[in-house]
Formats: sequence, structure tokens, C-alpha cells
Amino acid sequence: MAEIARLHPAEDKSFRVAPHNVEAEQALLGAILINNEAFYRVADFLEPEHFYEPVHRNIYEITGKIIRAGKSADPTTIKTHLPDQLLPEMTMAQYLARLAAEATTVINASDYGQAIYDLAIRRNLILVGEEMVSVAYDSDVEMTPNKQIEKVEGELFQLAEKGRYDGGFLSFGTALNASIRMAGEAFQRDGGLSGVATALHDLDRQMGGLQRSDLIVLAGRPAMGKTSLVTNIAYNVAKAWRGEVTPDGHNKTVDGGVVGFFSLEMSSEQLATRILAEQAEVSSSDIRRGRIHDSQFSKLVDVSNMMSKVPLYIDDTGGLSVAQLAARARRLKRQKGLDLLIVDYLQLLSGSTKASSQNRVQELTEITTTLKALAKELEVPVIALSQLSRQVEARDDKHPQLADLRESGSIEQDADVVLFVYREEYYLKNKEPKEGTPEHIAWQGEMEQVHGKAEVIIAKQRHGPTGTVQLSFEAQFTRFGNLARADYLPERME
Repeated sequence: MAEIARLHPAEDKSFRVAPHNVEAEQALLGAILINNEAFYRVADFLEPEHFYEPVHRNIYEITGKIIRAGKSADPTTIKTHLPDQLLPEMTMAQYLARLAAEATTVINASDYGQAIYDLAIRRNLILVGEEMVSVAYDSDVEMTPNKQIEKVEGELFQLAEKGRYDGGFLSFGTALNASIRMAGEAFQRDGGLSGVATALHDLDRQMGGLQRSDLIVLAGRPAMGKTSLVTNIAYNVAKAWRGEVTPDGHNKTVDGGVVGFFSLEMSSEQLATRILAEQAEVSSSDIRRGRIHDSQFSKLVDVSNMMSKVPLYIDDTGGLSVAQLAARARRLKRQKGLDLLIVDYLQLLSGSTKASSQNRVQELTEITTTLKALAKELEVPVIALSQLSRQVEARDDKHPQLADLRESGSIEQDADVVLFVYREEYYLKNKEPKEGTPEHIAWQGEMEQVHGKAEVIIAKQRHGPTGTVQLSFEAQFTRFGNLARADYLPERME
């Protein structure tokens, strides 16, 4: 079928033609037209844009729509959806008939499909490389070498993960299929959650787990336990991880998840000590001071051996820009996998452009926008911690509100979920009246009611209800847990 080559003008020998294989495309399309079963052998990875010839893209796309509709796709049924004339001396009907007449067998369909896909990836690699060379030659003042590396790394990541690095519109039917698949996974999963389970049951029930592609902002005043809560969640998710190897050799997460933790405030050793204290039920301050006995030390060793196998990865590099963070997150997903990303905390990140760094509000807008885009790109929930402004302390009711978020505009706007951590016990403890007074007795009663309790306030949730979730908090182990609610307890005999 040499005629198809005439769709393009003759190439100058001094230029290299982008890699393609028209014969493979023709053989595959012919096989599909003869036996529609061949389509299902390539449909899960081969898209219309992977074809080099525009006419072949159209044929593959129309054929796919007809087959998915449960109808038979052959030269007669698809020709009405395509232009009548292909070349001056060849009609579309004649070309389709020739494709079917010279078709390969259905057995070879997947091999041809893979060859077409691989060539499309190579063409996209050439585009990325040409753009990289062009930008490097131009040497724009704003585009430093490091920024260019981060940009190219992002494009290559998209190419490796998605098969292409440019976005595009999805049909509503494709989006609906993804929605039904998510509902099916939630239905089959323990607990019926569509997202990643935190193991804090009331929180999971209210949020449906941590949803893929969501930016979740967890905020609170100092000493409320933001880092403790997110550390507990990170370890619970990583501890529950269970995976299986797919036929193509990749690891697929079945339960729990691989967690990436950017700790910009604490060192990895401090973070590990917190988690060790929580799991071994030994005070972290005792561990640091060496005030532990033999049995506690042996327990620490046993627990640490068990914990070392957990897929929790910590990056404690200080002063990261949001672009560097994104590049490292992509790398982690490629090398180890990634199901949950945590950033502790937002205000310690810097923007990647000089203009934004001169204006803190603009800089934070860039940070939150990039984190939201990263959550969508990696298809994982991103939990970002945030500080609250001091105006909370000036109020009698110290429950946080959305307006208390520092530079709240961009954080509140970009976040899919905003959570506040609040512990009444912390504030009440500092108001202790003089012992022996009626006020002290009343204060003791209030302290008993709030002791060991914490609130997680869901102030914003795009796809769910807002409200307050009660959790237990053990200060000596910096551990949040499920609260034993009265309606869950067995009946008591009076």
C-alpha cells in the first residue's frame, strides 16, 4: 500500500523523518476490521494519537467507538463516518477494503499495537528533547538550568506514566467509566472507602478516606498536634500497605499505601523517634534522654525491626522550593511507587520564581496551586500542614475558622479539604484557678471531660459534609487514635 506515502510531500534527505511504521498501522487496522476482537487486545494502551498517519487516527477512533457501542465495525459500517475521498485516485471505501484484504491475523495484533505505541513514545521523546535543546540555547534569565531540569523531568514523568506529555479532553463516557471503577473498588474494599484509609475510623467515615488527586490542608496553632496527627496517618497508611505484581511487572497497591513525607521542620531522626515512641508506647522524651529500662529498650528494638519494612520514605531537606519538591515526588513515584504525599509544612516551602518570592501572598498562591496540580498529576492525595494566624488566641472561643489560615485566600481556594486540629485540654490546662476554690472544682470537672480528647474540624470538603470528628490523644506518646464512644461500649450494670 505505497499510496499512503503520497499523503506527505517528499522529505528532504538532509532532514530525519520522525520514527513511524505505516505498514504496522495498516496491518493492525486491517486485523481489527476483519476481527473486532483484535481491538480489545490493544485498546487498554493504544490511543488514536499514537498513530502517525492522521487518517489512521480517524479510522482507529471511529472503529473503537463503534465496537464499544456493541456494534460490528467493518469497512462498510465505518466508511459513512469518514471522508469519501482519500486521494484523487482512491476513495476511502477502496482504502478500507484494501486494509481488510491485506490484514494480519488477530494473534499479531498486540505486537503491532505495541510497536505503534513505542514509536509514538519515541516521537514524543524527540519533541521533549528538541524543546530542551531550544530552551538551553535561548538561555532565558528566568529559566535557570535547575528549573529547566525540573521542567523536563516533569514532562518525562508524564510521558512515562501516561504515554504522552500533553494533556487533552476526555469524553464524558471515559470519565464515567473511571467513576464507576472507583465506586466498584470502594464497594469491594474493607470498610467501603473510595480513598486511602487513615485507620481513624470516624475521620474515614466522614471523608471516605483520603481521596486521590485531593489537596488536603491540615492546620492548627502550635502544640495542637498537627505533625503528630499527620505522622500517625502516614504510619497507619504505610503499615497497612499490601501490593501485588501486575502482568506487566509493575507493583499495584491493593491496600494501604506507599507514603512520601517531606519534613521541612524536623529531621528524619526526630520524625522516626516520634513514630517509634507511638508504636512502642514509650515516651519520646524518655527515649531522647535515655531514661528507659532494659525491657523498654528490647521493645524498642523489636518494634523498630518491624517498622523498618514499612514503605514510608522521608525527605528532610530544608529550604526546598515547591518545584524541587514536585520533581522529587515524581522521582519517588517512578522508583518506589506513591499513594500518599505529606508536606510539613506549607509556610516553609519557597516559590520557584523570583517575582513570587518578593510577594509572600503570590508565593503562597504558587505553592498551593503547584501542590494541587501535583496531586492531580500523580493521582495521589497530598496532605499539606499549615500554620494558623495568632488572631485565634485573641478570641474567647479558640476553635479555628477558615479565616484564621495565614494568607488564607489561596490555601482556602486551592484546597479540596481543610482540616483543623483543636485540643480544648491545652487551653484549659493553662487556666487552672487557685486550688481549693469552687472555681478549681469546676475546672477539674471540665478537665475530666476534655482530658485525652482532640477534635478534627472538617471546615471545608468539596465532595462531602463538614463537621467535627472526635479523636483520642495520648500526649506522652504523641498518638491520636479512635475514641471509645459511649454508643460503642458494652452495656454497664448499675
